[in-house]
Amino acid sequence: MNAVLRRVLVSTAGLALALSTTAACGKAGASKAEATAAGDSTSIGLLLPENASSTRYESFDRPFIEAKVKSLCAQCKVLYNNAEGSAAKQKQQFDTLLTQGVKVIVLDPYDAKSTQGWVEEAAAKGVKVLAYDRLAAGPIAAYTSFDNEKVGELQGQALLDALGPRAADANVVMIDGDEADPNAAQFKSGAHKVLDGKIKKVVYEQSGQWNPTVAGQKISAAVTELGKNGFQAVYSANDGMAGAIITQLQGAGIKVPVGGQDAGLDAVQRIVNGDQAYTIYKAYRPLAETAAELAVALLQGKDVKTVATASVDSATAKNIPAKLLDAKIVTKDDIAATLLADGIYKVSDICTADYAAACAAAGLK
Repeated sequence: MNAVLRRVLVSTAGLALALSTTAACGKAGASKAEATAAGDSTSIGLLLPENASSTRYESFDRPFIEAKVKSLCAQCKVLYNNAEGSAAKQKQQFDTLLTQGVKVIVLDPYDAKSTQGWVEEAAAKGVKVLAYDRLAAGPIAAYTSFDNEKVGELQGQALLDALGPRAADANVVMIDGDEADPNAAQFKSGAHKVLDGKIKKVVYEQSGQWNPTVAGQKISAAVTELGKNGFQAVYSANDGMAGAIITQLQGAGIKVPVGGQDAGLDAVQRIVNGDQAYTIYKAYRPLAETAAELAVALLQGKDVKTVATASVDSATAKNIPAKLLDAKIVTKDDIAATLLADGIYKVSDICTADYAAACAAAGLK
């Protein structure tokens, strides 16, 4: 073989190698782009609404969801954020998840009415949104919560039970949840369904906006308007507001039954101490684990109707696959059979030094 031919063959081989390498690099680049377009198939976004009015989200919902997701999908991870009571902040968190390419978002909306555009944008990008605890507006893929009107009914019944034979002559103050929260409207509706006709009258009703400070201001206004003897019980939509209401009433020298919901530790201690009449215990582990099951199913492209066996309608969507759970009234006599039995708290959590005597009197040992 002469030198010229050798040079031609070497040059041809080099060109072929270069083209092959370029093609391989191009293929790798395309795979990366395709992966980006496909989104993150191992991450689930989790957006919870606040942490001031209720301790449940950080204490129960988040850790239960994270643990169940991990048990169902070892390689999956949960990208968590809390809106801290700001719809604008939650929107930013939602947008960040979309930018990150997350394909499933578990959303407990701070302002459920504001989410329609968010959810529509997510759906357009192939992102499934699971409404958690509150029914967000827009084309939701699935929903899990408690039967919220039933929760309101339980609140109303617990207040009647606390009043006993005095109920028929009782005037009641109602401090409702935030009007932007569809659950608040259902709690209110359920409570009225039970209370109306069984008490004398609801003499004052205002939204406490899920804000203890606002709730305290509202009950102070009620006392000013009605006088110390102008009402015989207070309905509070949740425990966070109930704590502020009780503090204001104690400062005014008023002792009437006050109830809430969420079974927060401070509320349970108030119940043991006789300051709060009741709470509503919503078993957060089953709710959180249902959300995790639905989220993983959505991520893996499975049929959510194997878990979500019911359906609900919102103002913007019909026949949303749903699973709704039941709740329970908790008074001093029910703590052991509910919160302690389910492992939500230990006796040592509740019966700190300040509550030792009250716990002993209640038989909590």
